[in-house]
Amino acid sequence: MIKLMGYQNRRNKMDVEKYLQGFFPGTKGPTLDAMKYFMEKLGHPEEKLKFIHIAGTNGKGSCTEMLTNIFLKSRYKVGKFISPHLIKYNERISVNNINITDKEMEEIITKLDPLVKEYNEANKRNVTLFELETTMAIVYFESQKCDVVVMEVGMGGLYDCTNIIYPEISIINSIGYDHMNVLGNSLEEIAFQKAGIIKKNSATIYISQSESVDKVIIDKCAKENNELHLINKKEIQNYSYNKDFQIFDYKQYKNIKIKLKGESQIYNASICLEAVDILKNRYNLPEENVREALETVIHKGRFETLHENPTVIYDGGHNELAIKNFINSVNMYYKDTKKVFIISLLKSKDYKTVLKLLVKNDENIYIFTNGNSKERYWDNKVISKEAIRLDGKNVSAIDLNEAIKKSLHEYKDYTIFIVGSFYIYGDVIKYINEE
Repeated sequence: MIKLMGYQNRRNKMDVEKYLQGFFPGTKGPTLDAMKYFMEKLGHPEEKLKFIHIAGTNGKGSCTEMLTNIFLKSRYKVGKFISPHLIKYNERISVNNINITDKEMEEIITKLDPLVKEYNEANKRNVTLFELETTMAIVYFESQKCDVVVMEVGMGGLYDCTNIIYPEISIINSIGYDHMNVLGNSLEEIAFQKAGIIKKNSATIYISQSESVDKVIIDKCAKENNELHLINKKEIQNYSYNKDFQIFDYKQYKNIKIKLKGESQIYNASICLEAVDILKNRYNLPEENVREALETVIHKGRFETLHENPTVIYDGGHNELAIKNFINSVNMYYKDTKKVFIISLLKSKDYKTVLKLLVKNDENIYIFTNGNSKERYWDNKVISKEAIRLDGKNVSAIDLNEAIKKSLHEYKDYTIFIVGSFYIYGDVIKYINEE
């Protein structure tokens, strides 16, 4: 085995996590040059796979989980690529919901490392972490002979690393304000970036949003001779919900039940049903399997109940649209309960917009934390001052572990909501278990 940048220990076992930490975690410019280089050097493994490509400001994770479950229930071998992970990096790459192992990652990195060095030596812009992990995922899925791969866009679409693939279906979910420093300052500019995943002579599913945003998607599909399936929310009828399921009709599908909570999930499920209709001539997707998949799908970190007595709900929502969906879900299921909100927000997020939506002049309790990193998260004293300015009555700023401990012991008759970031999920689980 070759030595990899000094990341082998004395037993000749690679420290995968340390190796990955050596890569720049962000984006360095609008280019797919590194991805094209890797695919060519590796013999184009992406051309040997069938993909469903999913973009969107919010909802792409839920669609990914639903479609993965639909194919699993129909007995296909399904690759899944997501970001971010909640506890361990391996969650990003899985086959049939079984995460790639450290050993498998090491084997792929051993193969890729010489190519990384070769590329870095020949180019001013080094390979980023997301370029490496997207390449790893494609190599892994091809080696596992997956029947289909559900691939979630990292950010945007046009220049996202995942846009090296040619999908059977492109899905563009909700379009909202996030990552404006990269994607643009208007919804139309952001839509243009997300429309970058639309490919020639393929199919696209998109939920109608507004005339100006819709036009960006419609025009791109026309330009690429792409078959657009435009979902109108009016086609979703007979909606109802209870504590266990949301129930609705979509076109010929009657009395569909979904386990995931929040009204936005019925739109995500409608997208998946539309995808099933497009793909049913290529795959055997029996309706009973589709129904079972939607009734049983789990999406961790999205309005997920982590604890009972007291009830603790975790939601990673961190942008304007996600927070609106979160508040809608809170009002649907917990309108008449007393509430504690434990809030942690990355410095890359617009905390003023989020707090304007979350904080009300009411009896709710708002606890602000520094997440799991004072360097990466907004200072809890800064955002707590903004909450007070917005007339929040019960506002405090303490560490995340203390916030959870305090809530579990002092607010047992409250519903506790932990919101604002996906990256503290593992820490939250740990702190709850400790208590």
